[in-house]
Amino acid sequence: MLAFRFTQKLLKDMKVTPVDIGEVDPLFCWHVNILQLKRKHIIFVNNSSRLCLILDGIRSSQLSKLQEKFKSELKEYLQLEGIKKSVIEQYFFEAGEVSIGITNDKSVLGTMTEMSRYSSNAEFNHTFDLSAWLNSLIYRPIDYQKPIKVFKDALERKYS
Repeated sequence: MLAFRFTQKLLKDMKVTPVDIGEVDPLFCWHVNILQLKRKHIIFVNNSSRLCLILDGIRSSQLSKLQEKFKSELKEYLQLEGIKKSVIEQYFFEAGEVSIGITNDKSVLGTMTEMSRYSSNAEFNHTFDLSAWLNSLIYRPIDYQKPIKVFKDALERKYS
């Protein structure tokens, strides 16, 4: 299961009722919130690696569009980062359907807040550029490593 853990603000914006997700492999769990830059963006942060993906073009109550865009943009972003297409496909095959719950990890929320602060001062032409920049910074919860490296290593261990 691919678990999206929405903040209260995003649950209200998307008009979604969360379900009880329970324990999920952190590699398949993403905390999600609204990120206000010049216009509304949605920020996803992976629980295990702190990999982030920023999406734009999603309006209130467009939950199915949010889910579709997340999958397509994450696939494209991971390919740009040099991850093999077969590994990406395996990740999404194993992830399965999306379930939406509430946030449950203060550490991930703290990293998300930190990324949001960095984003507010950054100027990038494309959300991929902003995501790549945030994913190249080091963060304490992942032993001062880069999120993209942690995510790549997790995928290699799981699918190689």
